[in-house]
Amino acid sequence: MKILLIGASGIIGKILEPALAKNHEIISAGRNSGDFRIDLSDSNSIEKLFSEIKNIDTCICAAGDCYTGDLLSVDQEKINIGIKNKLLGQINLVLIGQKHLNDNGSFILTSGKMADKPVKNNSCKAIVNGAINSFVLSASLELERGIRINAVSPAKVSDIPIEDLISAYSKSIDEGINGEIIKVNY
Repeated sequence: MKILLIGASGIIGKILEPALAKNHEIISAGRNSGDFRIDLSDSNSIEKLFSEIKNIDTCICAAGDCYTGDLLSVDQEKINIGIKNKLLGQINLVLIGQKHLNDNGSFILTSGKMADKPVKNNSCKAIVNGAINSFVLSASLELERGIRINAVSPAKVSDIPIEDLISAYSKSIDEGINGEIIKVNY
């Protein structure tokens, strides 16, 4: 299976890439590294990426910036960091990428536990992660050609056994599920 892994050089990507490469062909993409470059905040960059890579079976996104800070420091500019990068970036991956993925392909987006269990100083992450989960639930009802979409929603990665994180993404690849939010170590 050919997997496009966006954010391969990030915390989650560095865990996933070697694990998934054992059984799949991995094409990496990132803002500053990887086989291809992509800026999630720019739909033209997303379009360019999908025009350059053919025959993608699965697109995993483990990338996207988001502001962390106390509520008094939050303003529209800081909220927009996560909205433009992590939220709209992943939404645009699906909106644009659905035209390029192989039939019966899949998208795996990454949200996070803040959607369900926010902690102090993370209201922006809670907003973005919750919206990603809602998008996955609704988009799963409308994608055509057998394309599936799921989200992996991990707790803090440093607190998760690596095997659990790999298993969550693998479940979405291998089990044919659609419209699931796979929660990891809440």
